[in-house]
Parts: sequence; C-alpha cells; structure tokens
Amino acid sequence: MSYYTKAKFLMSAPDIRHLKQDEGIEVAFAGRSNAGKSSALNTLTRQKNLARTSKTPGRTQLINIFELDENRRLVDLPGYGFAQVPLEMKKKWQASLGEYLQKRKSLRGLVVMMDIRHPFKDLDQDLIFWAVDAGLPVLALLTKADKLKSGKRKEALMFAKTAALAFNGDVTVQTFSSLNKIGVGEAEAVLNNWFDLNKKEEE
Repeated sequence: MSYYTKAKFLMSAPDIRHLKQDEGIEVAFAGRSNAGKSSALNTLTRQKNLARTSKTPGRTQLINIFELDENRRLVDLPGYGFAQVPLEMKKKWQASLGEYLQKRKSLRGLVVMMDIRHPFKDLDQDLIFWAVDAGLPVLALLTKADKLKSGKRKEALMFAKTAALAFNGDVTVQTFSSLNKIGVGEAEAVLNNWFDLNKKEEE
C-alpha cells in the first residue's frame, strides 16, 4: 500500500500567517488553473475526494494542507494563470502563492503541473526559475498524458526535457495521467526522496 494513502485534510489558509508552525517537511503542488492538479493529488493518495476537482478553472482558492504524518505534509497551492474569477481575487491568490514559496522554510520540493499539450508557459517558467534560484528541486509533471498517443507522448516528453535544461537546476520532467495512472510510481519515487521516506524505513 502506498504511503500517500495516509493523507488527510489538515487545514486551509488564505496566506502563510494562518498556517501552523513551519516545521517538518512539506512538498507543494502548483500549476496553472485546470492543469489537473487536484486530480493528480487524488490519484497519488488513492482518494477520490481528497482535493476537490472542478471543470471550472480556479477552484483552489486557498492554501490547502494535507497531513501524511506529524512531520510530513502535502500542500495544494492556489492555481495560477487563467481563472474565471475577478481580477482582485486573482491577485490575492497570486500573492499568497508567492509568499508561501518564498518564505516557507519547511518546503522541500515543488511539483509543477503542466498540461502535456501546453508545457512551460510563461507563468510555469517564472515559477520554476524562482524555485531553482531558491535551491528547490522541481518535479515538472506533464499531466493529461492520456490525451496523446504513445509516439506523441514521447515526443512531448523529449521536448520538455530539453526545455528544462534552460533552468540550470534540479528539474525532473515526467509524464503523468490521473485517468490511466501513467507515471504514478515515478512521481512517488521523487516524493519519497524529498520526504526522506527511504531514511525513515532504515530507522
């Protein structure tokens, strides 16, 4: 059984001032609105409704924290980019997203979700460049991989891996599909490393 099935909702917060103590290890999930972020979290945790999904972009409005154990947490960040919401609210979400990424000491790694058909848009690149500058490892997940046939999927992956070299940092690129579970094991392997789960097993 996957370790991530333990995930349970802990809290939501509009900004980092409302979060609990900045201790332990957190791995954050970010992505453009409607990039499949909530679906990916549900797939990784084997829970249908852990993260709320919606066909309406911009559903995730708060920083949502899911606890794995007393020292490890998954963090669902507000979606960025296009969302069917008022501009002022959008600016507020962007501010809370940036503040969390810049000031949260327990953040160990960042998973950036991108639709495999539209990878590395400007906002995605900005986010990854910031993470690299901060010394954070990044897992770029090319979501909705089931939308492409095998040959096209491989082409998209090679293109994205080449594009990722421009960041000059620890950026891993993988394909992922919540629908047919492409890349779930590979993504978990990266998360296990960030969460020090291999060390945990040795103890």
